[in-house]
Amino acid sequence: MRASSSVFLRDLPVLLVAVVWGSSFLAVQRVAEPDTVVAMLVLRFGLVLPVLGLFAWRALRRLRRAEWLSGAALGLVLGAIFLLETFGAVHTSATNAGLIISLTIVFTPLAESALARTPLPRPFLAAAGLAVVGIALLTGAGGLRAPSTGDLLVLGAAVVRTVNVLATARVKAIRETDTLAVTWVQLATATLVFAAVAPFVGPPPWTVAATYGPAQWGWLLHLTLLCTLFAFFVQMWAVRTTSPSRVSLLLGTEPLWAAVFGITLAGNHLGPLALLGGALVLVGTEWGRRTASAPLREAEPAERVERASVPA
Repeated sequence: MRASSSVFLRDLPVLLVAVVWGSSFLAVQRVAEPDTVVAMLVLRFGLVLPVLGLFAWRALRRLRRAEWLSGAALGLVLGAIFLLETFGAVHTSATNAGLIISLTIVFTPLAESALARTPLPRPFLAAAGLAVVGIALLTGAGGLRAPSTGDLLVLGAAVVRTVNVLATARVKAIRETDTLAVTWVQLATATLVFAAVAPFVGPPPWTVAATYGPAQWGWLLHLTLLCTLFAFFVQMWAVRTTSPSRVSLLLGTEPLWAAVFGITLAGNHLGPLALLGGALVLVGTEWGRRTASAPLREAEPAERVERASVPA
């Protein structure tokens, strides 16, 4: 009994990360409009960076020039992910966004296989096909309608997220670098780009901040404190105290929670075929996670560690 209780207590924080990540798409919809997305991102990470900086300060002082430059380059890719994912989230439902972004789990092994020129197991290819069929049903609302602009933006974010995972694993300059320091450099670079662009694409961040009421500030702090800081530090702890595969499986429930929040709190309505599509996405991504070859599965924790600091 004590052993099972100990395992549950170790798993609970990781499961809570999956829950808050699932809620992040709804949170974005509560604090951002199409013309305030960039300003909101400046506010969100403007609050994150000082706190992360306190913990990363010593490691940041030890970074070499090549590590700063590599982290900044990856930060530009990270910025593209945020923009695509956040713009997408405000143009589609929270349920769709959460399920579509989970395709990264399928895209990453496919891209890894293509780069390594190694074949994937047939069950994985079947799982990938199942997930794609599910997305077609989900985004078409169970019919033959083309995906919405928001759906396509989130799909683009899933593709760029895959590129980021593969690039992060292959940049030699940061391979042995402190994870927290590299994350800070990436987020700082992305935030500087957002701050430079914000005045040209909508109201400046301080104007948006002045319009927020208690509810909007609550959701913004939710994105900052729980979806980013809490998630990052739980990941740092979890990869040292439990197996990567267990962490990956627990975090793999994120799209399920996104669907739960989207349907119950955001009032997303899915018809029978769209519900079937969502179920196929969940089954396909989980089946793909379990059937990918062992070397490919090792890439997944790297994605999830990075994701801990960059949810939608």
